[in-house]
Amino acid sequence: MRQFLSFLAGGLFGAGLFISGMTDTTKVQGWLDVFGDWDPTLAFVMGGAIVPMFFAWRLTTGRAPLVGGSFPTPSKPEIDHRLVIGSAMFGMGWGLVGLCPGPVIASITYNGWGGLLFLVAMLAGMLAAPKFGVQLDRLATKA
Repeated sequence: MRQFLSFLAGGLFGAGLFISGMTDTTKVQGWLDVFGDWDPTLAFVMGGAIVPMFFAWRLTTGRAPLVGGSFPTPSKPEIDHRLVIGSAMFGMGWGLVGLCPGPVIASITYNGWGGLLFLVAMLAGMLAAPKFGVQLDRLATKA
């Protein structure tokens, strides 16, 4: 049952990304081009994700998932060097290519070699991140 619900949720997420235009790199780059030909429609997509999750986090307090296990605890609200550097790298990748992890997986079947190359680079970055994170921690403690 857990795998079925995961498959259903993943399929719904991918369909939502496709329908909303988040897998269209030109639409994403248009959203980020605030000083040029700005396309504000993705603000509704983000609001459609942020608002329900705000309430969903509130509803999980003191409850357990229907399929077992436990809900993850919210991350620390502090802003540290890892958050700033990770956010900057995410933003640069999103702005340059118009893709991020969810949409690249949803669009892998039709986005051609560019999407596949982004996926490989993203996976390489995810594998390298722990090692670089340790180095960043050392640099931050010296500063």
